[in-house]
Amino acid sequence: MTRQSAKKRTATISRETGETKISVALSLDGRGKFEIKTGSKMFDHMLTHIAQHGLFDIKIKASGWDQHHVVEDVAIALGQALKKALGDKKGITRMGHAIVPMDEALALVAVDISGRGYAVMDASFKRKKIGDLETDLVRHFLETFAQEAKMNLHVKVPSGTDDHHKVEALFKALGRALDSATKIDTRLAGKVPSTKGVLEG
Repeated sequence: MTRQSAKKRTATISRETGETKISVALSLDGRGKFEIKTGSKMFDHMLTHIAQHGLFDIKIKASGWDQHHVVEDVAIALGQALKKALGDKKGITRMGHAIVPMDEALALVAVDISGRGYAVMDASFKRKKIGDLETDLVRHFLETFAQEAKMNLHVKVPSGTDDHHKVEALFKALGRALDSATKIDTRLAGKVPSTKGVLEG
């Protein structure tokens, strides 16, 4: 298995509405570099874990009139960027999973870049916010991201007492799982990893 593809797997997405202005640049075959500014320090912090632990290079600049719309539209743009960067998906491993601890918290994430957008999240939070990030937006981000990336995403956080640790472990596991799923498997010899021959739902 290799991280590199013969083609550059990059994408840039810009999204501007009456509520938000978002720009995302993504390189799947990166080194975990990031420049992320969304107006929320905690959301920035969580997004950096996708870059660092997925070894993706990510640039995100986002602004908007409330946090809900910014988080949602970042998820839309990042999901679209992932789908675009993957192209025809030839040679990708397609599926990936990760189990990540952070002190007392444990997060499990599994992804299948199947062309079918669906998310399941089994996690709960006691606090309404961690730092400046509303915890109910974590689920909304993941569901929207999965829908736009056209992938199955399952998230489970079976243990943990600190909501910050639970969310951070979750985002780290997401990065790791995406790293595995987007890698090129040379044994596939450039084929799409599906009996249908396509990964489009």
